[in-house]
Amino acid sequence: MLSPSLTHYPYPSGRRVVMGSRFAAATSQPLATLAGMEMFWAGGNAVDAALAMAIALTVVEPTSNGIGSDAFALVWDGQLHGLNASGRSPQLLSFDRLPQPLTMPALGWLPVTVPGAVSAWVSLSQRWGKLPFEHLFQPAIRYAEQGFPISPETARAWQAVESRFVPLQDPEFQPFRQVFFPQDRAPRAGEVWGSRLHAQTLREIAATGGESFYRGGLADRMAHFASETGGLLQASDLAAHQPEWVEPISTTYHDLTVWEMPPNGQGIAALIGLNILEGFPLGQVPRESIEAFHWQIEAMKLAFADTYAQVSDPAWMQRTTADLLDKTSATHQRQQIGDRALILPAHSAASNTVYLAATDPDLMVSFIQSNYEGFGSGILIPETGIALQNRGLGFSLDPSHPNAVASQKRPFHTIIPGFLTQGDRAIGPFGVMGGHMQPQGHLQMVVNLRDYGLNPQAALDAPRWQVRMTPESTQVWLEQSVPRSIVLGLMERGHQVHLTAEGRSFGKGQIILQHGGVFIAASEPRADGLALAG
Repeated sequence: MLSPSLTHYPYPSGRRVVMGSRFAAATSQPLATLAGMEMFWAGGNAVDAALAMAIALTVVEPTSNGIGSDAFALVWDGQLHGLNASGRSPQLLSFDRLPQPLTMPALGWLPVTVPGAVSAWVSLSQRWGKLPFEHLFQPAIRYAEQGFPISPETARAWQAVESRFVPLQDPEFQPFRQVFFPQDRAPRAGEVWGSRLHAQTLREIAATGGESFYRGGLADRMAHFASETGGLLQASDLAAHQPEWVEPISTTYHDLTVWEMPPNGQGIAALIGLNILEGFPLGQVPRESIEAFHWQIEAMKLAFADTYAQVSDPAWMQRTTADLLDKTSATHQRQQIGDRALILPAHSAASNTVYLAATDPDLMVSFIQSNYEGFGSGILIPETGIALQNRGLGFSLDPSHPNAVASQKRPFHTIIPGFLTQGDRAIGPFGVMGGHMQPQGHLQMVVNLRDYGLNPQAALDAPRWQVRMTPESTQVWLEQSVPRSIVLGLMERGHQVHLTAEGRSFGKGQIILQHGGVFIAASEPRADGLALAG
């Protein structure tokens, strides 16, 4: 049984769980969490709150997401529903369009796919929202028009890409530079920043129920700017976009059921890893032990090997989800794990993403949206607030791979919302942002909650590890708070260990669990986030 200890905090971070019986909300940015609370106070439900937070995050954390992002959601209303609002590649995209030697650039039009976040906002609001759609935009518009002080973690991320964007001189990058680097530098923490253009764009989306974005004035502006500056995106690509309701996928981990979105997302990696891990006596060894770290790391390596080889847009996959999640297969994979580190080079991915959660007695929402890598493509549509993602970086450059670059195809996606149930009872939403760290973070949160009985905040606070797999090497990164005995023990087992104080590298998470009629909410200590409840 999942029995979080509400009085035991073995990993002090200065934060404590927040509890309430009517509603709860958690995001990586305090102003966004307050936007969600405004919806609750106005009589809205968890979906209204989640959407207001998602829309506000496009303003207050633009380094990680925006109006031009993709999004995924899991919603519990007595049963679990999945929404895939990731966009497809432009019809004109092909291998012939890529530069030689063959690469997918991170900046510019080539990695831009159709942005799906706006369609997620519309679809979720239409299905479950209580408040008028336009009402959900009010906090975000206020932040954009009046300005807001940049929070420390967002400022750090902004400054980290300053040298990447400020030197860009090509015409397609100038609107982005003017909006986000108006003085040829990133804003510093505490400086007030806003965007009148962002507010205007949000008003148009709100007033048209998202129609302008895909088949109206905003869509025309996107297509026109692409045509003027060498982009492949066309009005027909935007008009063809539709979010897709999908069946979430799951596995049992002891007495818990862990839920993820199906491919084209990488949530299946967390489930494969948990299947492999379930056969080890994890709860019988201390959390801070060499065995606990080694087993989890090796399970994740094997899960990634399958995921990076197989996961793509489902129409192109060669193995089924059921096959990948087969527990007999997990038993065979588990037998590969011994006392020495496995070497399984594979692809890994970067990400800049926001994850949020919201709950009330009737609805529970796990929601994620992302610009992907390094602030996105650097393309901002003139006279709008639409900064476009570079999600095309998720494609493989191997023509024989299921995830190979292709026209009108959804690329491999890193962003994954998670959810927990026990029997027919909802436990709640959880997520950890950060590219390839996301399924690893999901696995670690489940282990912390289930095997070690940590409460949500302690589960987030605990020292983390991550596997970094490239074609050249397989490294294990550890936070500096990991005990030295574990660091040395993993090295003795053959792991290539890298110790770092860079907390952001280990993800940013939120969790809300339902326990005894009470919502227990927690937010990541590695970010600026905030959990609130009432």
